[in-house]
Amino acid sequence: MASENAKRKTRIVHGDKDLSSLVRALIKANDPDRVVEFLGGLLTPGERANIALRWELVKMLERGISQRDIARMLGISLCKITRGSRELKRGPEGFRTVVWAGLELDGQERGRRKLPGRPTKRKADSLTN
Repeated sequence: MASENAKRKTRIVHGDKDLSSLVRALIKANDPDRVVEFLGGLLTPGERANIALRWELVKMLERGISQRDIARMLGISLCKITRGSRELKRGPEGFRTVVWAGLELDGQERGRRKLPGRPTKRKADSLTN
């Protein structure tokens, strides 16, 4: 049993290292079209669709759209939306930063949702003026 747990931990750590390497390579590519081509070769159509769906739903959550409306619009269950919502509320800052960057690239604004321990955009702007 202990041996199996050690193997699992090794795979997780190694997986994180590989993921870090992949992210650095994607950033270094510095060409969105090449990255899309790469992901097209790396991932199955189903995996690409799943990632795109998750990306869309976290952006919708951050824009302030209710979970029920997202479920209806995307044709998915509320359970599928829970993880994205939890990550936006309690997850690492990097998660929100990337979602915010995606909204900015899409020409969309963040919603009115308040994050625990973080000032709202309006409040943060008033603190700098």
